[in-house]
Amino acid sequence: MRLEDIVKGLEEGNRRALARAITYVENDYPEGKEIMKRIFKKTGNAHVVGITGFPGVGKSTTVSKLVQKFRGKGKKVGVVAVDPGSPFTGGALLGDRLRMEGLDVSKNLWLDPGVFFRSMSSRGKAGGLAAKTGDVIRLLDAFGFDVILVETVGAGQSEVDIVEVADTSIVVMMPEMGDDIQINKAGILEIGDIYVVNKADLGGAEKTVKWLKSMIMMDQEAVEILSKTSHADEYAVESGEIFERMKRGKDWIPPIITTVADKGEGIDELVDAIERHFSHLKSSGKLKERRVRRISREIFDIVADEIKGLLVSKHFNHFRNTVERVVRNEIDPHTAAEETLRNLIKNCR
Repeated sequence: MRLEDIVKGLEEGNRRALARAITYVENDYPEGKEIMKRIFKKTGNAHVVGITGFPGVGKSTTVSKLVQKFRGKGKKVGVVAVDPGSPFTGGALLGDRLRMEGLDVSKNLWLDPGVFFRSMSSRGKAGGLAAKTGDVIRLLDAFGFDVILVETVGAGQSEVDIVEVADTSIVVMMPEMGDDIQINKAGILEIGDIYVVNKADLGGAEKTVKWLKSMIMMDQEAVEILSKTSHADEYAVESGEIFERMKRGKDWIPPIITTVADKGEGIDELVDAIERHFSHLKSSGKLKERRVRRISREIFDIVADEIKGLLVSKHFNHFRNTVERVVRNEIDPHTAAEETLRNLIKNCR
């Protein structure tokens, strides 16, 4: 397909054009950049929901049930599932798609014209996302999807990049996940707008919920709310009374929802929390704040990539000479970086 046909196809709701556009963008073809330039003005309308958590907690099952619920509300849903890359081909292993496809064969989600699913390989990128996840989300947004669900690779320590693309970040956990210190180290307790304790039928869910509440109350904003309460005795904290008081405050306090996703239990409450959070973001002005920060990071990354491209394509010899001077201890890396930048600016005038 020609570039013009792809852009026109996106405007007309052609799913084949959407798939081709994603391929161009994901593989970093020159046409991909041009497509992103042309469709940008049609973006910014979708609610982007990120789902992250450790492997095995039920993220894929939760995503599938959310798709069904949002479709029941008449919303068009796009799904981006970031899978681990194959060590041989670099492609996605498609584990998420296989798990979700088998959930309900009588209501095959992939035959629904209001649903679009795309697997992406992480291709070794840390953080739980693929390099072009943000661009793929923007294509789905321009195509007209109301809700875009982004499922990350199973999050390990520091894999919290979902906050860079999502309006609402959901952290999925399960009872008795193990060492609380390791969970804290992973950083996922710092990014959640909503917390889900899935597989609650396994037992131990109440303990996990209580622990999550205590962690949320340790947040700085929560501490301020807690300090203003009178006689915050041990019983009030244990019973969850303080947590409920915090939730009634004007700022968003992440709700904790227990689910048994494979049975559909708790999914209605999760959908309600997702929609309430989006309404809160819009009414409080925080949606714009989040997107300003996101665009700032994106432009910074694009500029950095462009500079790297210039160094490789047009100024490689000069850059290589500079590197060799550092190796010979003639100059230090900071001075080398300053000289390189000055040379780039001089040659770009």
